[in-house]
Amino acid sequence: MGIVWELDFYSRSILDENQKKVWEVLLCESPLDTRQSTEELFRYASWCPNQQVNSIWLQSAIAEAIAQSKQPPEKIRFFRRQMSNMIVKACEDLGIPAQASRRTYTIDRWLQQRAKDFYPSQPGYQASAEVSSFVRYEPETPQALPDALEGQKWAFVSLEAAAFEEMDEWDIAFGEVFPLSLMELAPDTRIPGIIIFSSRATPVAAWMSGLELAFVRFESEPVARLLLETGESDSWILANIKDAQTLNEARGFESAKEKAQRVHFLAVQSSPTSEAFAGFWLLQELK
Repeated sequence: MGIVWELDFYSRSILDENQKKVWEVLLCESPLDTRQSTEELFRYASWCPNQQVNSIWLQSAIAEAIAQSKQPPEKIRFFRRQMSNMIVKACEDLGIPAQASRRTYTIDRWLQQRAKDFYPSQPGYQASAEVSSFVRYEPETPQALPDALEGQKWAFVSLEAAAFEEMDEWDIAFGEVFPLSLMELAPDTRIPGIIIFSSRATPVAAWMSGLELAFVRFESEPVARLLLETGESDSWILANIKDAQTLNEARGFESAKEKAQRVHFLAVQSSPTSEAFAGFWLLQELK
């Protein structure tokens, strides 16, 4: 995978001299290696005058960021769907694909940091107007996986955070990861995961790689099941849970996620004895 950027373009809890909200564009590079230093990631921030909030200004800002960066992005992710038309047009006019995604982990952390340490120090800051950086949307009705892509077996597993430092030595065909240092997780933190075993492991992993994987979650009602959340709002039924033991494991999976800042992983293998992964994704459920 080439360079990926994350983008946010929205008003902040800061008023200008005319009592209008100040807008800001943030661009940052997504880390794609578990050992990558977050300090090395490219970042760009610029205030936008309230009267110039449009795709032309945004396109110019992105172009300026590209000029300052070492390497332009191959695609840009964003999470504010209400800004979709403006963001997509600005990016496409620069020849860069833009995609609404729930995999914007880096800019989510950056926004949290700025809301705590930067925005409150700015003239015109309005504390009462501060809101969560991540925007939640109701997911679509979960749909069944295509029959040919259903796993034959699956299992709950876990790994210590320190184990992911050696991922460059793992045999992985499809996937995407990030450094756990981004979430400041201790090396001994248990990271929960799910492994899907399938004789069609490679086609399953290839299909998943095109879905913009966001996170896996356990849903107890109306029926107990594991759901795979993808794209901006798509939801897939990964597995139905019918027995008490698996139900307890699913609850344990969610509990472990909470202890690991909702970080978890999804993997695909041909069999439990395989030493290679057809697919491996580190994920985080943003809230």
